[in-house]
Amino acid sequence: MAGNPRNGRPYRRLCTRQRALGLPCWWCGHPIDYSLTGTDAQRSPWAFTLDHAQPISRGGDLLDPANARSAHRRCNSARGNRITTTPARASRRW
Repeated sequence: MAGNPRNGRPYRRLCTRQRALGLPCWWCGHPIDYSLTGTDAQRSPWAFTLDHAQPISRGGDLLDPANARSAHRRCNSARGNRITTTPARASRRW
């Protein structure tokens, strides 16, 4: 039985490479707090997570660097498996 591919060395290497780029969140455009690691990163909505432009559940490749994007944990979770390229925003501020 195969394990979780996100626990493997190739996935961790991809995360490390993406984190080293220091890019802002591709979803909201705001800076990511790359200093958060370990338990702090698991709890903070502003920590780095590896997001995929083409969701894995929609046929995206887990280990393709061209599919990898830097995102906040909060933005990645809010986006879910949608394929849209920009976040849905209200037409005006309420």
